[in-house]
Amino acid sequence: MFAATRQWFRRHRTPIAIGVGVVGAGYVATQYVLSKLNDARERMSSDRIAKENLRRRFEQNQEDCTFTVLALLPTVTTNILESMNTEAITYQIQHMKTGAAAAGAPARSPPSIANTLVTEDESRSMISMQSESGIHASQVALPTQAPTSNPTTTTTTTAPSAGEAAQELPAKQRKTKRQLWDELTISSITRAYTLLYTTSLLVMLTRIQLNLLGRRSYLSSVVSLATGSAQATISLENNDDDNLLQQQHALGNSTDFEVNRKYLAFSWWLLNRSWADLAQRVETAVRASFGHLSPRDLVSLDNFADYTRAVRQAVERGPLESAIPSRWLSLVLPPPGLEDYVLRESGILADSAAATFEHIDRSEAEAAAEADPSTSDAAAPTSSQTIPSPDSPSQVAALRRMLDETADVVESPTFSHVLTEILDAGFATLLERKVAPVAFDLPPSVGEGSIELNRLRNEKVVQLPKILSVLTRQAHVIGSGMPNEYLHEMEAVRDLEAFAAVVYSSNWESEIHEEGLLAAAEEVRQQAAEAVASGTSEEKSVLTGQAQVDESLVMVDPSQSTLESAWERALDQS
Repeated sequence: MFAATRQWFRRHRTPIAIGVGVVGAGYVATQYVLSKLNDARERMSSDRIAKENLRRRFEQNQEDCTFTVLALLPTVTTNILESMNTEAITYQIQHMKTGAAAAGAPARSPPSIANTLVTEDESRSMISMQSESGIHASQVALPTQAPTSNPTTTTTTTAPSAGEAAQELPAKQRKTKRQLWDELTISSITRAYTLLYTTSLLVMLTRIQLNLLGRRSYLSSVVSLATGSAQATISLENNDDDNLLQQQHALGNSTDFEVNRKYLAFSWWLLNRSWADLAQRVETAVRASFGHLSPRDLVSLDNFADYTRAVRQAVERGPLESAIPSRWLSLVLPPPGLEDYVLRESGILADSAAATFEHIDRSEAEAAAEADPSTSDAAAPTSSQTIPSPDSPSQVAALRRMLDETADVVESPTFSHVLTEILDAGFATLLERKVAPVAFDLPPSVGEGSIELNRLRNEKVVQLPKILSVLTRQAHVIGSGMPNEYLHEMEAVRDLEAFAAVVYSSNWESEIHEEGLLAAAEEVRQQAAEAVASGTSEEKSVLTGQAQVDESLVMVDPSQSTLESAWERALDQS
């Protein structure tokens, strides 16, 4: 039996050898294919995790933008309401009417229309303007800017009542009732529209600032991870301005800490200064469009919408239809000559000076520790406590780079396009959801609307004071905190999120070069190659760091790195 088996193997040894070779080759090929598939699966999983982490960071950043706007909005709202005190003008008109009625009461003679410009309907409109608003100038505690070098510290003062303001006017400065009505018309419309423009600009500026800082924080985390810094992690926590600065300061990245604080401080310009220029621009347009109206004029909703479009045309594009769109840059950022002024008025330079003195004290402590080694452990500061000079060249260059990029974004056509859509949402909310149902008793327009609704929008008229009463009340609503219907509608604009995504993902290549990310990653790869060649014990840690960098960084196509190209790609995909 064994002899027969040996003879069989001897006769078939060639086919058997071929079969074994085929099976072995198949096994090797299968293992090779499986290893490649596993590598591809791991790469896809790493890319998916990295993109998911980036998406989570981006979404968290947008939530931070919303809460930041809600925190900053009361400051500029207070400034605008104090500057344009419509309630005081309303009180003066009511005081003149009640004074005339009291003077005529003993004679029991009814007031004549010839002796007053206020009809019965107008009187009810003005009364509702004060009673239905729920907020009166004499009942609001307004935070005012402290006249110190640190305007970020606010004090609460009570505004004088409108009646006291009216009584303090000398007799020679008293205005006629028609003059007061004209002033009331311009003031109420200008105030509401200025708040809409300011809120829209604040939304856009906050989106730019926090998304630039979010991108910078993400890349800085990758740099720290690539260089093996202590506590180097790709953080997915809340990255709003305060938390972001605290995290960077805690990690010892004091250069980024100071630069980001100074960069965020430039929102002070819009909140405390440039809104006045914007209000002047809006007032000029309002006078040109609404200045010819009197309190007895009857206005339809379509007429009022046409006047509003004329105001927007003048504010956003200038007096000529062919004019270049207005430059928003002067409203968002200060001119270069006033940058130090903004930092000083916002209190950032004072805080930086205090940090410098703290750094000097620590240097003296280090010198004392060198003289007395026994106190070195208690006196020597840690590396995370060392604060560089606020005027270091690296900080100046980084801040200048961020301001220049912000200016480029603001001057881009993309910014004007998205801002226009946000303004459309804000004005639509005011006219269609507030003025139409309250002043005209019309349902909000949805899409093109029915023929009957379009007819009513054109034919149904009301007196101008009824519209002014709605605008006066809504001025307090536009600048209110949470919930803010106007802010919700503005942030619901689809292109706003796309714009934020473009800002977050554009210019990565230049940012990576400036942050030294490529050099750090190349250094890690060289260390990995040397570790593999030498077989040192550091091989595992180096390879792990390299893998973490590769899995954490989501690279962007260099051809799509600019703002314009990234925006075009976003529009194509939408």
